[in-house]
Amino acid sequence: MGDGGSYLQPDDQVAAKPYALLRKALERSSRVAVAKYAWSGRERLGLLRVRDNVIVLHAMHWADEIRDPAVLKQDDVKLTKDEITEAEHLIDRLARDDLEGEEFTDRYTQAAEALLEAMREHCEPPTVEEPKAPGKVVDLMAVLQESVSRAKASRGEDATVHEMPKKKAAAQKTAAKRAASSRATAAKMTAKKASTPKKRNA
Repeated sequence: MGDGGSYLQPDDQVAAKPYALLRKALERSSRVAVAKYAWSGRERLGLLRVRDNVIVLHAMHWADEIRDPAVLKQDDVKLTKDEITEAEHLIDRLARDDLEGEEFTDRYTQAAEALLEAMREHCEPPTVEEPKAPGKVVDLMAVLQESVSRAKASRGEDATVHEMPKKKAAAQKTAAKRAASSRATAAKMTAKKASTPKKRNA
């Protein structure tokens, strides 16, 4: 996987030695360099670092190109300590040292290659399943706990999660009872209306 940088190489043999000298100096000093370069008719800033024995250029932005985050609307969201703790547990469980696996596959390129191959062979292109629409998240704590449980299970660990605090669980039970009672009352009222005979004019 790449990180958005561009590999640099010397143009000719004359530039080979300065290139190698800069690369070696950056490597030994464990530093990066900031350089100006021209791109699309404009002077730009770039960061140079060494990776796999090659100098890599990462594009930077001038101050006037950076948007002030203060203009972004930030909703005032209240978080509980339990929610923050569960989120931290989830991050710990999902942490990994590599970026290899099926989830890091370029599916777009694979689909495009399969389509081109089908066109060359004059056959039907492969069908792709439509992604399921995400459901509405109702209980953030339940979602976080379920995610932690799945992460533990995938690593072969004990998949049990902490139970919700008794106060919150009791409040949820009370709310469920009230909702059931309201539905029952509404059903009785509907039954009474249906059984009341209509008056007819003589």
